[in-house]
Amino acid sequence: MTQATYTANPFFAARMKRDATRKEACDRPVYARLPLAPKNANPVPGLTSLYHHHREGDYGDRGYPGNCGGNLIKDLLTYFRPGIVFDPMSGSGTCADVCREMNIPCLSFDIHKGFDACDPEHFADSEVFDFIWAHPAYWRMKLYADDPRDLSRSPTLEQFLRRYRQFIRNSARALKPGGKLAVLMGDYNDREEGFIPLTYHTKRLAFESGLRQCCTDIIRFSHGASSSRKVYRSSFIPGLHDTCTVFEKPHTTRKGA
Repeated sequence: MTQATYTANPFFAARMKRDATRKEACDRPVYARLPLAPKNANPVPGLTSLYHHHREGDYGDRGYPGNCGGNLIKDLLTYFRPGIVFDPMSGSGTCADVCREMNIPCLSFDIHKGFDACDPEHFADSEVFDFIWAHPAYWRMKLYADDPRDLSRSPTLEQFLRRYRQFIRNSARALKPGGKLAVLMGDYNDREEGFIPLTYHTKRLAFESGLRQCCTDIIRFSHGASSSRKVYRSSFIPGLHDTCTVFEKPHTTRKGA
């Protein structure tokens, strides 16, 4: 057997008791055995606190910056069974594509269409929606639009959080009692500000807005992230996931919310 064959198949090389080269070891995917989930009446058995789907899904445009695929959205809608859905940060239209396939009424808008999700006047004044899906910018990790109102264009973390707070308040007001707000958010290391715990801020701002968390955090594995194909000179602990947190609007709003 030739050396070329060994290199092309590092698993075969391991069986032949040849140590894989350093490059092979770094490039080789690592497979983890996930814990077994308890059996219950969940209509989506694959929807657990650790979320991975083997396919990206034919929803939206995978070339769009930050596109998350549509499988998680589809599983959440299957689980919660909402009547009407709203996506105020639609990007390439992933959520709308999922809703169209599932025959669920959906309204979707985006900053590229002039809709500012952080402006109270752009949201419904009444409690309209059963489910709101939100995949906001992870501050300036990626820039999405030239519009200065875009969250990714916020010049400081303080300004980002101020507008992000208003977005969550807008969402809370637009939900029906018992309605759900699902937010997919990730933490990241900012070159100037250091580590930015955006998942923590999401929860803090949602609780301030009178919402409550209604299920476990859903840790979504970030397969296909552009950062995974880059090489960095600095040393850091890579983040390989983002977090979907589902909040619920109580049927009776707490005093002062």
